[in-house]
Amino acid sequence: MDDDGSLLLTIGQLASRTGLAVRTIRYWSDIGAVPPAGRSSGGHRLYDAESVARLELVATLRELGLGLDEVRRVLAREDTVADVAAAHVAALDAQIRSLRLTRAVLSAVARRDPGTEEMTLMNKLARLSAAERRQIIEDFIAEVFAGLDAGPGLREKLRLTVPDLPDEPAPEQVDAWVELAELAQDPGFRQRMRKMAEYHVGGGARGGPAAGEGMPTGFSQKVFDLVGQARQQGIAPDSPEAARVVARLLGEADATRRAYVRERLAAGVDTQSDRYHELLAVINGQQARPSRTPDLQWLLTAIDSHPA
Repeated sequence: MDDDGSLLLTIGQLASRTGLAVRTIRYWSDIGAVPPAGRSSGGHRLYDAESVARLELVATLRELGLGLDEVRRVLAREDTVADVAAAHVAALDAQIRSLRLTRAVLSAVARRDPGTEEMTLMNKLARLSAAERRQIIEDFIAEVFAGLDAGPGLREKLRLTVPDLPDEPAPEQVDAWVELAELAQDPGFRQRMRKMAEYHVGGGARGGPAAGEGMPTGFSQKVFDLVGQARQQGIAPDSPEAARVVARLLGEADATRRAYVRERLAAGVDTQSDRYHELLAVINGQQARPSRTPDLQWLLTAIDSHPA
């Protein structure tokens, strides 16, 4: 007992009471986490009730994954248990997200059976941070619209339609993100999207609007309404009925204007552009928008089949 009559325990007795190994208690005692309350006449360490409580706190914090430096700060009252716990919750959340992503990547690998290089690329791209993923798309948009007066509305719309890979992605979302990232970084695809953007904002790859006075307001919607109806009715693009659709769309347009309209329509035919939006929808868990490429291809064939 000590001077106030409290029961003192040897390190062996403390180990028996707490269920901890003697060597563990001795180590924590050596580093100052659980200092002894005193020494026996033979120089052996003795521990009191406060030592027991301190030891149990240290054991609990260690079981929860706290490092010794964090334990020391808690014991020294430099940090509260709540602060340390909150930090560990954040760390565990990050670890859980990483494990979920690893699971998704492995599931995607198991489904695709990729080669070594492709598997390495899948893992690298999937593990990019949200900011890094966004940067890939931001760079893609910046190159496609560089120097064009796209207007803030269109640019904001494009930035809102960026891939948002969830914390727990499905294997197909990992697949879609990898394919999308590769597509967005493909120079050929960027060039074709640039040409489409030039027409979209009224530029044209070769100054189309200056030669053909641009496209009339609502022309695109009119195209998809009329052509969609014609295709639904099974009208062939080289038929007389298709000639009437072309006439309704182009009216009395001269050869220069018809050539410009055809060029602009042709610029919009890109199966990879459709694929880009399909992949984006998969990643964001959305319904993919219907492809308009079949309508454009039908109209191009109809225009070629029925020259002015």
